[in-house]
Amino acid sequence: MNPLDPSKPSLSAASLNAPAATGAKTQDAKEIAKNFEATFLQQAVGEMMKTVKMGGLDGGHAEEMWKSFLARGIADEIAASGRTGIAQSVERMIGVYNSNGDDHG
Repeated sequence: MNPLDPSKPSLSAASLNAPAATGAKTQDAKEIAKNFEATFLQQAVGEMMKTVKMGGLDGGHAEEMWKSFLARGIADEIAASGRTGIAQSVERMIGVYNSNGDDHG
């Protein structure tokens, strides 16, 4: 089977979005948005932590791993507070994208 064969029908955006129910889309969008926010914040916190001397740690791989875990923990707490508005904005944009995709089906 050749995926580039023009004689074969291709998938459309509508066919990719069709099976999901509205409730499932909303729940998926909420979870995707929360995960995006936590990952984004982890990157931001991680970058900020690079500028701070951590004290008694001697550097190396173990310190980097620890900083990574700490950054994720801090990011998860910030995201759980729901005060940044990042997840809400992403969820809203996913909803707009999904509704526009449904109109073109």
